[in-house]
Amino acid sequence: YLISDVALDPYTTHGHDGLVCSETGKVLNDETIEVLVQMSLLQAKAGFDCIGPSDMMDGRVRRIREALDENNYKDVSIISYTAKYASAFYGPFRDALESAPKSGDKKTYQMNPANKREALLEAELDYTEGADFLMVKPATVYLDIIHELKQNFPIPIAAYHVSGEYAMLRAAGNNGWIDYQKCLNETLLSIHRAGADVVITYGAKDYASNQ
Repeated sequence: YLISDVALDPYTTHGHDGLVCSETGKVLNDETIEVLVQMSLLQAKAGFDCIGPSDMMDGRVRRIREALDENNYKDVSIISYTAKYASAFYGPFRDALESAPKSGDKKTYQMNPANKREALLEAELDYTEGADFLMVKPATVYLDIIHELKQNFPIPIAAYHVSGEYAMLRAAGNNGWIDYQKCLNETLLSIHRAGADVVITYGAKDYASNQ
């Protein structure tokens, strides 16, 4: 089962998840969505079973769902990055991809870590627009958000255990401060216990090989 990632930050020189106005520096929501739709169709054509828009543009789930249906990809699912917070835990990933914003930040389209109610609003929008999964990102410092979504929506809830969360466990294990494998298992269990039906983690192979 193949899940894609749909966003522009791996391909832009400025590091943002969408097209940026050269005059104002603002991310262009609607123009970005049209590019995301084309990316989604190409990924569906390539054989992905599930499309994962991680960009946080408003309205993109509806447009992607419509485009997939219109092009005979009705069986391709959408796992929406619904509550993606403007987090400090993405650092290792951004360093590896060199995708950190060259100017400004992503707080205009990613969510404020202090805002809990917005997660429910974003989830309601994505659900009504046709998402098949709702995702919370990061995971361990947003267990309350995972729980809220699980309690309020009848579709699977996913959680993304991101690079910084994983790197802390790995680094502490490498230094002998914790038992890495046991702490990884306990961390993933806590994410599931909070309500996640699906957990995405950099430690997936380590977890699977020790079960």
